[in-house]
Amino acid sequence: MPMELRPGLQVGEFTLHEPLHQGGMATLWRVSRAGEEFPLLMKLPSIGYGEEVTQLVGFEVERMLMPMLRGPHVPRFVTSGDFGDQPYLVMEQVRGETLRPLLERLPRPAGEVAGLGALAALALDDLHRQKVVHLDIKPSNLLLHADEDGVERIVLIDFGLSHHLQLPDLLAEQFHVPIGTSPYIAPEQVLGVRNDPRSDLFALGVTLYHLATGERPFGFPRSQRGLRRRFYRDPVPPRSLRPDLPLWLQEIILRCLEVDPDARYPTAAQLAFDLQHPEQVLLGERAERSQRAGTLQTARRWFRFFGKDSLEMRASQPGAVVRAPLVLVAIDLKQQHAELDEALRETVQRIVQTSPGARLACVTVMRTSRIGLDSNLDIEGRNRHVKRLLALRHWARALQLPDHLLTFHVLESSDVAQALIEHARSNRIDHLVMGARGVTGVRRLLGSVSARVVAEADCTTTVVRVRSQLPTPAEPDGTVDAPLER
Repeated sequence: MPMELRPGLQVGEFTLHEPLHQGGMATLWRVSRAGEEFPLLMKLPSIGYGEEVTQLVGFEVERMLMPMLRGPHVPRFVTSGDFGDQPYLVMEQVRGETLRPLLERLPRPAGEVAGLGALAALALDDLHRQKVVHLDIKPSNLLLHADEDGVERIVLIDFGLSHHLQLPDLLAEQFHVPIGTSPYIAPEQVLGVRNDPRSDLFALGVTLYHLATGERPFGFPRSQRGLRRRFYRDPVPPRSLRPDLPLWLQEIILRCLEVDPDARYPTAAQLAFDLQHPEQVLLGERAERSQRAGTLQTARRWFRFFGKDSLEMRASQPGAVVRAPLVLVAIDLKQQHAELDEALRETVQRIVQTSPGARLACVTVMRTSRIGLDSNLDIEGRNRHVKRLLALRHWARALQLPDHLLTFHVLESSDVAQALIEHARSNRIDHLVMGARGVTGVRRLLGSVSARVVAEADCTTTVVRVRSQLPTPAEPDGTVDAPLER
């Protein structure tokens, strides 16, 4: 018989206080334990005779995964155990609300959709770096939390359907049917593929579509046949439902919803980057699409995907997290040095060529005064910001990279090093490349920008120096020779 839960009941070291949610799969209770510094939540799965086996296996999956997860985008794990016949899981009770209530007030403004999408993509990037695919991304599993300073982030919850790429997949071993929430499940999941992080990007795309338009792109199918329709029947373009949506948001959403995982964003970090920098989104056919594919094209897609099976799809899927890095190259446009610029380009080309799918962000910092206002016009009356954007494009032209792999950014700051460090951190840059300038008395006294970036940046950093810049033995300096990585 299931245990009767009531306020005041002792479950192990924990006291039950009040039920917070009672769903079909589990009950959530607010609990306490002597000496605990943060609020606690206990999850108790339903274990009656009528419960589906999948939810019991899913609870075991969650108990296996949660102790391994770290970081600000998941609840802190406390403990798990069994009380009589009742298993339980205790974690931090994260303050905030899920995105589920937003579905009662749709559609949402485009800026809000993009902002929430970026926060969710950053959370997914953190999860994927821990070799975990969530596989049940939907509004009710995206919790919006604000810290004491008001900074918002998404916390991912409910890992019962998740898969750690280096652990046994208990759900896949026991069940041979699609497992997930039908409106959000990716095409490859329909065929039983559960090892691709880009499945989470598809589900996030469904969420963004719903928030932006008030409609679900694939409805709410309740059968295998209905699920397979997403292989060949594309969604109505968002701007057909809501013409005021910006082109860039339709481009992003429809890219997330591509049937072929290779046509989606390669990583959650790249999706977050586009949502944070809409002016840099390269608009293609998806952005201009005004209607669904016609009967003939739909029929061709049906024939192409008819008969596909999970073995065929698994053969084409990655066995580990796909890493398509974001590379930032910092360019000093003020001090021209042809030899250093060429060395910098060669280094960037080597990095990009050895990292398929890498995106390159070309960045320069325009110094501003610490006190007072600077004019945005130069002495010739030209916009300084625009001049630098054009100069960045000119610098990058020799790289001969496709437009969709390039973005350009002019930062304004009185502190060049801090601007680069913060830009790399907020955009989840994987690799920062910059040139080291010549040795001067000021640099020897105060330290170079590159040395500070190497010391403080959260990502791998490569500093490029050319032979003509190296100090003579009589003039040692405090910077490091390069390339240098950390």
